[in-house]
Amino acid sequence: MIAAAGFGVVVGVLLGLLGGGSILAVPALVYGAGLPVSAAVPTSLLVVGISSATALLPRLRARQIQWRIAVVVGAAGAAAAFGGAAVNRLLDPRVVLTGFAVLMTVAAVRMLRGDGDTGGDCALPGGGVNWRGCLPKSIGVGIVVGFLTGLFGVGGGFLIIPALVLLLGLTMSVAVGTSLVIIVINSAAGFAAHAGEAPLDFRIAGAFTLAAVVGSLTAGRLASRLPADRLRRAFAYLVFAVAAFVVIQAAVNPPG
Repeated sequence: MIAAAGFGVVVGVLLGLLGGGSILAVPALVYGAGLPVSAAVPTSLLVVGISSATALLPRLRARQIQWRIAVVVGAAGAAAAFGGAAVNRLLDPRVVLTGFAVLMTVAAVRMLRGDGDTGGDCALPGGGVNWRGCLPKSIGVGIVVGFLTGLFGVGGGFLIIPALVLLLGLTMSVAVGTSLVIIVINSAAGFAAHAGEAPLDFRIAGAFTLAAVVGSLTAGRLASRLPADRLRRAFAYLVFAVAAFVVIQAAVNPPG
């Protein structure tokens, strides 16, 4: 319980600050709280969905959300999440965690490269959206992220934010808020896809979720005062460390 609450705070703080951090939830639930992968994946999605919705509240007031893009990406991702969940059931837990570690490493490298604000079809200079170019990109991003959400039990913020900035042209501040909306949609779909696969430990899920909510609310209020580039780099190094830990544990101490 104490470990679950501690890891929950970390995940919530990262969601509130960066719009990502759910990538750490599954390893935390497996190796910190002792859950099997089959239970950790849906528990992670429940926690991430609720804490992301909470982290979204401060950004609603700041109007840092591109709602139409969030709906398109989220809808495409919700459908793809069921496909990812179906593939998850066919794989050995060790394979899932090893693949997860590879994905974490790729995400960390992407963050260290320092993705800046760029232009694109989805964020024209006048504030409009060129849907002819933006719509297929948004659907493609949604499908990829949604599939990975169902497969690995992550909200996908670490993938969504670079995609929103680099491919769709949103500014970093709007990308973070939009990412949180997409994470809520994807997490709900992923949780539904995994529902009934394994009994949930509601004490661990409750402690993790409550701690994540507190962390996300607190961090959300501080996000605008802290240097985002430095935070992203620190988060990237943390993801590298966790990925290495997951690979070692999967090889030495296979999860159930």
